[in-house]
Amino acid sequence: MEEISQEFIIELYKHPQNFGTIEDAQYKAQIYNTTCGDAITIFIKVKDGIIEDAKFMGKGCAISQASSSLFTGFLIGKKLDELKNIDKDEVLKLLKIDLSKNPTRMKCALLPLDAMRKALNFE
Repeated sequence: MEEISQEFIIELYKHPQNFGTIEDAQYKAQIYNTTCGDAITIFIKVKDGIIEDAKFMGKGCAISQASSSLFTGFLIGKKLDELKNIDKDEVLKLLKIDLSKNPTRMKCALLPLDAMRKALNFE
């Protein structure tokens, strides 16, 4: 990881965006990474087929928390039917780091994508 990317990830870890719950969320799912123990719960609120709000709660490494922070922000404003086409490359673009040679960290980065897929029954 480049130094700028590391600082970006650490800053999001310390001060995550979209951290919290949504009491009236229509979609919610918890994902647990058995490899490292990271866990996140994603909350998604939809109005007229568009993501109105997305938040996450959880604990884990800087990459899983930063990824969850960025990914929930990315979801806001998207149409539900657009979400089926989101893949790991979209998530990795948000993080601005190359994890291709680190499968353990890749799994951490993809936790919010897996949680979204589970919440929306895209699995």
